[in-house]
Amino acid sequence: MRSDEETKQIVFDAARRAFAVDGYAATSTEELARRAGISTKTLYRLFPGKAALFEALCVDRLERLLSAVDLQTNDEVDIETGLRAALLACADLALDPDVVALQRMVLQESAAFPELAANFYKNGISRTVTTLAGWLRVQVKRKRLAIDDVEEAAGILIGMIASAPQRAAIYGGVPLPSRKDIERRARICAVLFLDGCRAAPK
Repeated sequence: MRSDEETKQIVFDAARRAFAVDGYAATSTEELARRAGISTKTLYRLFPGKAALFEALCVDRLERLLSAVDLQTNDEVDIETGLRAALLACADLALDPDVVALQRMVLQESAAFPELAANFYKNGISRTVTTLAGWLRVQVKRKRLAIDDVEEAAGILIGMIASAPQRAAIYGGVPLPSRKDIERRARICAVLFLDGCRAAPK
């Protein structure tokens, strides 16, 4: 006998594949139950509907990713190294293949199902911003950074590190960047954020 938690993970795996291939609207609860190898009665006992399943799927995936995020706040690490590490952690979240696949599906289905976009934003995008803002707040408190609005700064930084690769993957069919490419991008973003790029006056 499987526990409910084990069964939920099987359903999540089946739903991720089904939503990515067929889309949210075209995937029925009966098809999800069949793919997961359970009855529709069991599926409805675990999730009251498809929207609740999608929200739980997003929460589960992002919880797993966020639990692996360790934004270093050690004073022994210089601010540029610490910021690069924080940006890499956020990029790992934003550019995770499963997260990008979910985002692609949300964009395709959001006109008909606006609650999908709202749930994805609440459980994904805004939580990533909050996580980075918390790290920035610690750096401000320790007087290593001077920022008036840490939430706004966190949004700007996540846009710098992840938005262009996300758009290229979702709209242009471009492969997600390699780890080496993400590390290079994190270095550039950290320098731009900390030092700017205005040329020094002659």
